[in-house]
Amino acid sequence: MDSNKQVVFNLNDRSYLGILKKDIVKIAVAAALPAKRIAELELVVSEIATNLLKHANGGELIVRTLSENGNAGIEIISVDNGPGMSDPARMIEDGVSTTKTLGHGLGSIKRLSDQFQLYSLKGWGTVLLSRIFSVALPANPAKPWAYPIVLNKPGETVCGDGFAWKANPYFFKVILADGLGHGPLAHLAAQRACEAFRKSVFNNPSEIINDIHRYVKDTRGLVATVAVFDLVNKIWKICGVGNISTRLCNALTAKTYMPYNGIIGVNISARLQPQTIENETGSYLILCSDGISTRWDTSKHPAVFKYDLSILAAVIYKDYARQSDDMSVLVVKVN
Repeated sequence: MDSNKQVVFNLNDRSYLGILKKDIVKIAVAAALPAKRIAELELVVSEIATNLLKHANGGELIVRTLSENGNAGIEIISVDNGPGMSDPARMIEDGVSTTKTLGHGLGSIKRLSDQFQLYSLKGWGTVLLSRIFSVALPANPAKPWAYPIVLNKPGETVCGDGFAWKANPYFFKVILADGLGHGPLAHLAAQRACEAFRKSVFNNPSEIINDIHRYVKDTRGLVATVAVFDLVNKIWKICGVGNISTRLCNALTAKTYMPYNGIIGVNISARLQPQTIENETGSYLILCSDGISTRWDTSKHPAVFKYDLSILAAVIYKDYARQSDDMSVLVVKVN
């Protein structure tokens, strides 16, 4: 499984727990995690799954492999619509429980994880992040610029959405692409677009999109947004074609970018021009494919901007995923 591919496991029945653990262990074995870490991963999965079944009547586990400078890892994001917690920090303490159990679950998950976060609201549910690496991480590991949740439509084996990013000392560039429809042909269009994005030498997003348009003419086409951050002048330039929802957000405000009509690879405007937006300290660029409701909003979760990018992406996914198409949320933070 490549480091960008995520797999969703739906857990709604205790009888599925054994299969769930085996499937996640297979991913860890393929990623070459050492036996000790795989055994600890099994414990983490058991604790997460037990909590989901006991407190939330089930939920989802989003799993992917990671690689940090050659250090292989497994990431698990647990998402549920359970009762949530009024004091998540206290619930992580060993011995604390909302039921008549020992309450060691969350504390064990935190201890065994190299990276752990928990976001929960009473009456809303919970998002939990656990990352386990082959080798322990340094005290303050470098934070990623971008975090994706990119998931195929339920029932499909490949995803018609795709993303890519690259950086040099002067520019950070990112794309979110959505191939028309879903399935293998949509997947091909999105992957070809990301390939063209990586090859393009331009720093202007409209010129990058024109490069992609020429490169994908033999596919069914796609919609996409390209954003380029000028690291010297601290400005975003954004250009999109089709219905990728793009906003520059913080805990209090959101600025929306409006894309051009058209289909990349089929018909696009000859006058594409990027929109220039000043980046404010603490802002996040968030891009969503149409598998996420266009009503998506982060105003109900101001505190989530203090968390890992993956938690913010998972909160949007939890609240607004349609589950009837490929689904993507891409969160970017450059400062």
